[in-house]
Amino acid sequence: MKEETVKHDLIQIRTASSEDARELLEIYKPYVEKTAITFEYDVPNLQEFKARIEKTLKKYPYLVAEKDGELLGYVYTGPFVGRAAYGWAAEMSVYLREGSQRMGLGRRLYEAIDVISKAQNILNLNACIGSPETEDEYLTRNSIQFHSHMGYKMVGEFYKCGYKFGRWYNMVWMEKIIGEHPAEPMAVIPFPELDRKVLENAGLWFGQ
Repeated sequence: MKEETVKHDLIQIRTASSEDARELLEIYKPYVEKTAITFEYDVPNLQEFKARIEKTLKKYPYLVAEKDGELLGYVYTGPFVGRAAYGWAAEMSVYLREGSQRMGLGRRLYEAIDVISKAQNILNLNACIGSPETEDEYLTRNSIQFHSHMGYKMVGEFYKCGYKFGRWYNMVWMEKIIGEHPAEPMAVIPFPELDRKVLENAGLWFGQ
């Protein structure tokens, strides 16, 4: 599956590749250096970031939003916790380029990942989100509010578990149920093995 794209106005959503790593790392870097949105302290080097993309794409979607050749944001899923019994749940992550917020990119990326996750037979989507007891210059509750608008429900909060910029932050888990939970769930389909027709019928467009 290469160059899958969702067309919407001038913005396209397609599958990321390791060649996108440098530009995606530029998007991610300010989140590490200037925010507590990620609890990571150090910006990963390019090789490590490429490896993260490649590892994700072996089983899960990693999508980018592109306009006029510039990447404006990205979203991906990954294993939730990692034990076998959690196999039908996936953890979400999304990052937008500085100045690209409030353009509807987050919604488009999440809607695309919902479609793909359902096609994979994923049933639960989970988001791990930093939460300030009092909003500050490093962290607000905007991400919590966004996920709530996208249909996620608050399921748990851990207090003062993250320390960054000399401050303690809480962490919350939010969850969205995207499928029924039968007695015998269908096997999860790795992203590279998804049937192209399924994605086309779901509104995804494949690049030329």
